[in-house]
Amino acid sequence: MTSGGYDPDKDPQNPGGYPPPPQGGYPPPPQGNYPPPPQGSYPPPGNYPPPPGDYPQQGGYPPPGGYPPPPQGNYPPPPAFGESPMPTQLSVGTAIGYGFDKFKENALVWVGIVLVAAIIQGVLNFVLSSDNVVLSLIFSVVVGVVALLIQAALVRGALHEVDGIKPGFGSFFQFGNVAAVIIAGILVGIATSIGFVLLVIPGIVITFFTWWTFQFVIDRGDEPIPAIKASAQAIASNGGTLFVLALALVGINIVGAVLIGIGLLVSIPITIIAGTYAYRVTVRGRVA
Repeated sequence: MTSGGYDPDKDPQNPGGYPPPPQGGYPPPPQGNYPPPPQGSYPPPGNYPPPPGDYPQQGGYPPPGGYPPPPQGNYPPPPAFGESPMPTQLSVGTAIGYGFDKFKENALVWVGIVLVAAIIQGVLNFVLSSDNVVLSLIFSVVVGVVALLIQAALVRGALHEVDGIKPGFGSFFQFGNVAAVIIAGILVGIATSIGFVLLVIPGIVITFFTWWTFQFVIDRGDEPIPAIKASAQAIASNGGTLFVLALALVGINIVGAVLIGIGLLVSIPITIIAGTYAYRVTVRGRVA
């Protein structure tokens, strides 16, 4: 070392004079000191276990817009191609217009069936007449039963019309529950007769509320008493509109009768079809 503090032997790269660390001064870690991870401790890529809870597994997510589909059967099916939607509200004008349109499309058959029915009734009334009280009563029952079957046949034809089927002559008699028709007609006739004896108004009320008895017997297959009850309940559900419709249909038949009776060949089919249309709309049935 020289005076002045300078040491020529001092390494300028190591001013502190500390010896450099030996090369490779840190020994390598001992080999094999740490055991390898046990086999199976970690799942291979892509095979992580599912998270806890009720989350769906891989591939279990719903498709985009993953809202569940609406439950089946909660809504009525859409109308078939070319078919109008089913009406949900009854209108007097619509019912009469529907009856006229259906009659117009099948006028020959309807006029023919009403004409045949009138001839049958006329012949029976002429032939089955007697001064004998017992025979007269029996003949009246026979004529009355035939009248009930004719009325049921016209209702059957009207039901075909609202189903979208043009009835032929044979189609009017396609009802198998003849006994139920006759019994229901007799029960309604007895109740109506008693009602008319009781100051007329009760008879009108009974006639109105039993209006659709044959529709329920023929269309739904109801027995006589359930059919009468069902008719009363259905009509009561929309009594105001149906009463106005009934008055309008009676007026149409009065006009038909005034025209030398020939007008009834047109008015009877129109009113029966219109009334049956009102029945189907009220009970939410099919209307073609």
